[in-house]
Amino acid sequence: MPKYCYNYDSGDYEYIDKDGYSWDRGEYVYNWDDSEYRREEEEEERRRLDDDEDDW
Repeated sequence: MPKYCYNYDSGDYEYIDKDGYSWDRGEYVYNWDDSEYRREEEEEERRRLDDDEDDW
């Protein structure tokens, strides 16, 4: 599911998939703000580590 992210090349916010595909442009973009995706991954990793610690 795409997120509303900033595309530095166009200067606009666009719906962009995790892999960089812009739904608004219909092409892959390479210079965009993926911080929301990275934050989501970090939270998932933290949850996984917390779950693993509970198993001990």
